[in-house]
Amino acid sequence: MANCHRNNVGSLVLDNHHTTKTTTVGSHFRIWNSLSAATIRRIIFDSVSCGASSRYNHRRRDADEFASASSTARSDSFSSDEKRQQQQQKHEHRSRQNAGSEKLSDLLNMAEFEAEAETKKKEEALEELKQLVKELQQGEDLAKRRAAAATVRLLAKEDLEVRGTLAMLGAIPPLVAMLDSEDIDSHIASLYALLNLGIGNDANKAAIVKVGSVHKMLELIESPDGLDSSVSEAVVANFLGLSALDSNKPIIGSSAAIPFLVSTLLSLDNKSSPQAQQDALRALYNLSIFPANIPFILETDLVPFLINLIGDMEVTERTLSILSNLVSIREGRKAISAVPDAFPILVDVLNWTDSPQCQEKTSYILMVMAHKSYGDKQAMIEAGIMSSLLELSLLGTTLAQKRASRILECLRTDKGKQVSGSYATVSAPICGSSSSCPKPDGGGKECLEEEEEMMSEEKKAVKQLVQQSLQNNMRKIVKRANLPQDIVPSDHFKSLTSSSTSKSLPF
Repeated sequence: MANCHRNNVGSLVLDNHHTTKTTTVGSHFRIWNSLSAATIRRIIFDSVSCGASSRYNHRRRDADEFASASSTARSDSFSSDEKRQQQQQKHEHRSRQNAGSEKLSDLLNMAEFEAEAETKKKEEALEELKQLVKELQQGEDLAKRRAAAATVRLLAKEDLEVRGTLAMLGAIPPLVAMLDSEDIDSHIASLYALLNLGIGNDANKAAIVKVGSVHKMLELIESPDGLDSSVSEAVVANFLGLSALDSNKPIIGSSAAIPFLVSTLLSLDNKSSPQAQQDALRALYNLSIFPANIPFILETDLVPFLINLIGDMEVTERTLSILSNLVSIREGRKAISAVPDAFPILVDVLNWTDSPQCQEKTSYILMVMAHKSYGDKQAMIEAGIMSSLLELSLLGTTLAQKRASRILECLRTDKGKQVSGSYATVSAPICGSSSSCPKPDGGGKECLEEEEEMMSEEKKAVKQLVQQSLQNNMRKIVKRANLPQDIVPSDHFKSLTSSSTSKSLPF
């Protein structure tokens, strides 16, 4: 080791060979000389650092062992903490799962309990309805049947499901059979029960008519003891509900129901309530939709009554709806034309009403009648329809404008034919020759007066129509502006309306 510290390379290599022979020494020198410079440097470096490197390696091994032990200890401590956290998380997760499972189980149990309760409730309700139908079918105890009918009326008033269930259980035939009794209270109870069973249920409406209810209701109407007003109102309400179904319209219309409804509507002695009259009018409208029922309606006095009823804002629209159905056949148009002042009343509707529905229905009635009869066209023109149609073609709805244009086209075509036959000789200029008019020395005025007198009636009519249209427009503008209705137009406006032509209309 001392030799290494003294860096005595020669001694390191040669001291161990002092007893050898000279030849041996020479051979050593030959070996030394044969080593390269790099090899020598490596040997020297290893010799110098041999002790230090060994000590360094030993210390490094100790440090590595300590670090390894420390890391092992730390990893052991960390792994234990992680294990505890993982176990705690697993425990919490299991707790949450258990809590969720318990909550889900509670919800399922609650839902099952509610479903069972609902099922039990429905079963009890079904048993009650079955018992109710049994009470209706007991023919001996009339009071019990009447009470059951009153219960059916209350239960079926607002519950659509109950209506269908009662019909399937067979409640309709015994209710209709109760109309054969002589007890007025039983009649009323059964009629209103049937009415409520048919609300919103077409199958029930068809079943009620199928078992012969219409015939039995008419027998109540024709009772020799006189018709009670409450029973009459209940019968009218039933006819209104049953006539809403298309398959029931021909059955009800071919019976005596239409004359009964018309008599209820025409009742002037206050025997019928306003509600019964409204129901009768609506029922007649339902029946008038079916064309085969129109002849039965025309056999009554309904058409004159409806035309004279126009003007009442509450019933005008429905009245015009019925008339719109009646004009679909020739007999209906004749019945309307035969009513005095029918066309002035219908034309006046276009002037005073602002309801788009009323305007459209009135224009439809007039359009159909104008296309079918020449006499009706003349009556319309005499009633002043031209100005109303001009105004409607400008201010009405799209449908009303189209119908007004078609009426105007029809009237102008026939009027042009009449004018071409009556004024064929007045096609040349009136003052075209010197022989027909005086000379310009003061005679021009006489020529103008003669031209004014010989102006065609058509031009005068058009001028008058334009003036009326402008005045009507002014009244509507005043009305919409909430100005006084008796406002007096200025002289300037009068001069405009008197000198305006069709070219000045606001297109």
